[in-house]
Amino acid sequence: MLIDNLNQIRYRIRAAALRKGRSPDAVTLVAVTKYAPLSAVVELLKSGLVAEAAESRVQDAEKKKEALGELAGNVRWRLIGHLQTNKAKKAVAVFDAVDSVDSEKVAAALDAALAGRTRPFPVMVQVKLTDRQTQSGVWPEELGALIEALKKYPRLKVEGLMGIAPDVEPPEAARPSFKALRELRDRHLPEGKLSMGMSKDFEVAVEEGADLVRVGTSIFSRQSTASLEAPA
Repeated sequence: MLIDNLNQIRYRIRAAALRKGRSPDAVTLVAVTKYAPLSAVVELLKSGLVAEAAESRVQDAEKKKEALGELAGNVRWRLIGHLQTNKAKKAVAVFDAVDSVDSEKVAAALDAALAGRTRPFPVMVQVKLTDRQTQSGVWPEELGALIEALKKYPRLKVEGLMGIAPDVEPPEAARPSFKALRELRDRHLPEGKLSMGMSKDFEVAVEEGADLVRVGTSIFSRQSTASLEAPA
């Protein structure tokens, strides 16, 4: 089931990229494992079909990696949830990248936690795409100032922007949010990557320029293969 889901998702990513004249190889599938049972994550990592995995909480990722043992090294681990500054030191030990930097305070904590390292640590800036108070991210109008502030932290390598589109129906309705994030990237971080799109709307995100798509439910759900339509 899981392998079938993965293959279909990869096919849909490829089709979406080709519709816009993009190379499918330019889009990375990030498997969001936070709700997946350990047995499914083991199957995922043994498949070799993904190179990136994501978790929302530092402590959950730490426990999951310990349980996976050597298998955990089959992928790069990304933090996609809000980071509390007091967990920065553990975050840089557990993760290979933090995609949810949303303030200079978080950046400063990460930079301090990286003292002694010589290789810059990859981060992305999370941009707030909705008015939901529970959603993390820097407001679009404050993005430029934050990116400028991050230049003070040489141990951090800003790789791009991450955003979560509103939960809307149909998925096409998320397109303006993805377009807005792409335009912010073009304005403030022209060489940066875009992490946007999830199970429900990743095809629209790919069409709008996503370099990374974060998919969890459609990989691990037993119903996802039956519910997903293959592209024409």
